[in-house]
Amino acid sequence: MRLASRRFLLFSLLLGSELLAGCGTRYADLPTFSADHQLLQLVVEMPAGSNHELRYNPTTNEFEPRRLAGLEAVVEFLPAPGNLGFVPGTSGAAVPGGPSQPLPALLLAESQPAGTILEVLPVALLTLDVNGQLQPILVAVPARPGQRILPRATTWVSLNQYYPNVRPFLNLWFRHRAPNTRIVGWKDEQAASQEVRRWMK
Repeated sequence: MRLASRRFLLFSLLLGSELLAGCGTRYADLPTFSADHQLLQLVVEMPAGSNHELRYNPTTNEFEPRRLAGLEAVVEFLPAPGNLGFVPGTSGAAVPGGPSQPLPALLLAESQPAGTILEVLPVALLTLDVNGQLQPILVAVPARPGQRILPRATTWVSLNQYYPNVRPFLNLWFRHRAPNTRIVGWKDEQAASQEVRRWMK
């Protein structure tokens, strides 16, 4: 290969890698289910162990601090017991009277950075009443067994059977996460999957 050809090839490779690096994932365009395995996907916004609330902004494609009255929203209680995020490809606008945001989700797993995309198994649906507004939250575990911190929890029944203290702990945390929050109830993984379908765009 001639020197000029080698230089052109090297330049093309460098340019291609720079273009790829600048293209970042468009989380707003992700499908609800993974292409490879057809498993539910979840995007992490607020890592487990944090008190600082982050939200995905589809306009900027960035994870930004949630603001209340101009100030960064901070949970004035214990840190998040799991990774808070959303199910891509969903919108409350698909549900009559629902919000425009995607379906909120809680991933019971080790702390993951904001922007992490994981295949998950839904295990429950938690419904909150926040200031008189009903808010469903999908509760999930990683689909990959090696990523699970609750290895036997793959369904609502197994979550309660093997880890009976998880639900009361999550009730306590969500009640203290924001003022005027009440636990409406819990449902199983089938109800969680049905809620995902209702919210799909």
